[in-house]
Amino acid sequence: MLTIGLDTTVLTVAVPTLAVDLDASNAQLQWFASAYTLVLAAVLLPAGSLGDRFGRKRLLLGALVLFGAASVLCAYAGSAETLIAARAALGLGAAIMMPLSMAVLPVLFPDSRERGRALTIWVTSTAIGLPLGPILGGWLLDHFWWGSIFLINVPLVLVGVLAVALFVPESRGNDSRPTDLPGILLSSAGLLGLTYGFIRIGQDGWSDLGDWGLVAAGFALLALFVVRQRRAAYPLIDLALFRSRGFTLGSGLATVINFAMFGLLFLVPQFLQAVGGATALGTGVRLLPMIGGLLVGTRVGGRLGRVLGSGPLIGTGFVLLTVALGLGAMTTVGTGYGWTATWIALLGMGMGLAMPASMGAAMDALSVERAGSGSAVIQALRQAGGTIGVAVLGTVLSAGYQAGLGGAAAKPISDSVSAGVAVASEKGDVVLLDTVRTAFVNGMNQTLWVCVAFCALAAVIAFWLLPRRPAAPAQPERLPVPGPAPVTESVHAG
Repeated sequence: MLTIGLDTTVLTVAVPTLAVDLDASNAQLQWFASAYTLVLAAVLLPAGSLGDRFGRKRLLLGALVLFGAASVLCAYAGSAETLIAARAALGLGAAIMMPLSMAVLPVLFPDSRERGRALTIWVTSTAIGLPLGPILGGWLLDHFWWGSIFLINVPLVLVGVLAVALFVPESRGNDSRPTDLPGILLSSAGLLGLTYGFIRIGQDGWSDLGDWGLVAAGFALLALFVVRQRRAAYPLIDLALFRSRGFTLGSGLATVINFAMFGLLFLVPQFLQAVGGATALGTGVRLLPMIGGLLVGTRVGGRLGRVLGSGPLIGTGFVLLTVALGLGAMTTVGTGYGWTATWIALLGMGMGLAMPASMGAAMDALSVERAGSGSAVIQALRQAGGTIGVAVLGTVLSAGYQAGLGGAAAKPISDSVSAGVAVASEKGDVVLLDTVRTAFVNGMNQTLWVCVAFCALAAVIAFWLLPRRPAAPAQPERLPVPGPAPVTESVHAG
């Protein structure tokens, strides 16, 4: 999971170098990131189900090897087309690694308290990788060639392969179920259309009908997928999962946290660089308070969860997220780094309290036999939420930024704050530079207020609908398993 977190953000610092060394166009630069995201979204659901059938350890090992090989191919790509293809292969490996690395946790840790600690480590590993990506990437670019940012995955993959091979037992569902090929095609195509459509909306704005057509097609295919799952004798996912309040609310609240986290990682680096003048490496270093808050939150949350129960713990986490984002929304051009460090540390603490507990509430509803497909549903929701969140927040930011520019809203200044700062600096126009920075901060604050609204609503839902007492250890909620031979054994027996 650390490799996936690193790979999500490490590319951001290398974009200017790749544009020159690979002679990449703007469209190709966008596809360097989008190829990874699209394949990841399209393969998540079938990956979990296939792991349930063919063996999670086997597929997890194969995914790790694929991820390492694709990282090497990225590092030595001689053209933009090769790098795009290699990034797609990385997305395929990550799409299998994400749900199956979570799915083996109930097998390794049948006790709910141990599983909660394992989930905390799982979540922390992902979250730490996100801000560490720009730090490592910036340092490597200062000392080596751009391909080195992908080679950092290789030693982590080697350790992962050895650890999984030695310590993770093989596991799968108990019943032999035919593969739901129509379900795989419908879910993959639906998530692909939905994700790509929102990526385009984030680039083109809300008014492009073609982009909305892609989103509508994605929703239609997913609706057909749900109909197919209700009628199929051997569905790809068990829709009965959503009868569980813990699974539905836990996965939904985890998606909202992803929304807020991606909002932070989308906005704050631009603010630190374009307004604060930080370098790529300096930006990564300035994001470290989020990691500190995250570590504190996960440490405290593990203890509070055993006393308070999931509802109050998750609700408290969302209250912290709401307060942190509200403080961030009060930023001005003259705001010092101390203010930014304070609110992103609070945000990390809120994530540390709420994220493991939300995912734990969802995972406790899964039997061992359905851990793969259930984990894939959780990850698919989180991935879609993060992608849609970036598109929504990006459009809100763009609208606020261009409104703040007023008469200065001409290309390339209106394209992004980075382009605006570059033009103003080249001209030596201090007034234009101040206008661009003020406009961006205005758009950023509006975007953060949107995040505040989502997190405040999530806090109310968590306090109101989730349990207010700690769950009894080693007695997770069980859901019926569809098929000719329902499984009734306990998690320990599984």
